[in-house]
Amino acid sequence: MKFRAVWIGKTKSTPLSEVSLDYISRIRHFLPLEITEVQEPRGDGARRIEAEGEKLLAALTSSDRVIVLDPKGKAWSSGEFAKFAGKHMSEDPRNLTFVIGGYAGMSENVKARADLLWSLSPLTYTHDLSRVILLEQLYRALSIIHNLPYSK
Repeated sequence: MKFRAVWIGKTKSTPLSEVSLDYISRIRHFLPLEITEVQEPRGDGARRIEAEGEKLLAALTSSDRVIVLDPKGKAWSSGEFAKFAGKHMSEDPRNLTFVIGGYAGMSENVKARADLLWSLSPLTYTHDLSRVILLEQLYRALSIIHNLPYSK
């Protein structure tokens, strides 16, 4: 079992990329983490969303347990998320795969593939910042599960 993150494009902000790499390194002390950056398609609007959706779906495996980040998804506290992640880690051998769509929104086909929709916050974040927040919450959950002081 490993964590996976699948998202559109590369992190453009150098400082946020550095923070992401730090959290990736921390997470990998606990378990494997795979990052898949899907190439951004050209175009705008519905055509772009559908093209992104096709690329995101192609990056998933049939055995992935897919969590799509979506503003209308389930809201968790860090403790609740840690409980969810810990239960998955102990009971489910599938990869836990988190998907972040592009700036234009998420394809309905990707949402339909999701096992769960998760909202990081009712606030809107840039996609670069959403990646950092996702990685930080994964690390925080692992810290809670392993009773490390970071989570306090």
